[in-house]
Amino acid sequence: MLPSSTVENYLKAIYQGQLQLATGVRLVPMGHVATALGVTPGTATTMVKALSESGLAEYEPYSGVRLTRAGEKLAGRVLRRHRLVELFLVQVMGMSWTEVHDEAEQLEHAVSERLIELIDEMLGRPTHDPHGDPIPTAAGALRPSPLENLLTCPLGTPLKVTRITDQDPAFLRFIEHNDLKPGQAVQVETRDAAADSVKVRRGNRTAITIGARAASKLLVEAVS
Repeated sequence: MLPSSTVENYLKAIYQGQLQLATGVRLVPMGHVATALGVTPGTATTMVKALSESGLAEYEPYSGVRLTRAGEKLAGRVLRRHRLVELFLVQVMGMSWTEVHDEAEQLEHAVSERLIELIDEMLGRPTHDPHGDPIPTAAGALRPSPLENLLTCPLGTPLKVTRITDQDPAFLRFIEHNDLKPGQAVQVETRDAAADSVKVRRGNRTAITIGARAASKLLVEAVS
């Protein structure tokens, strides 16, 4: 099977689903795949069966799907192209980080590996895209780094925003407006379960309160 844009989209969606699986869970549910791609479950199942026949995925009826090593390698290369294109559009073309995701969704299928290599070299071999997502190697390898979010991190501890998991432009504008972009020093002061809110201090500035759903999308790491 040739790696068409449709195939690449499925591989990427399954791979990203795998990275979100809880410890001990092996398969990505078909419902997750269908939702991620905006298709019906039947359509997703048909395509996943084709990926399985091509040796790119392992499909278990009524259970889910997982990529083979070959599938993961191809998916990693798609992610690499996507994230390097995003960084190029921000750093070189001057686009806002809130608008590059959709552009990269189109360009990730069009740019050649040679062009991606040149972009990578020009940008100084970056390790992360503008949203803090790690950039796979040229071989498609991606080493996941477990991170906590603002709902699970310890209270009163110096932290740094590392990654934003939601690429929706409106959400990214919210993050930008509230100075919570990757690299920002933060500290969670309190959590209010009843109000589904989190009080966050940004450096030495006045603390702000954000919703629990938004807090769950901000990944952080301890400041060493």
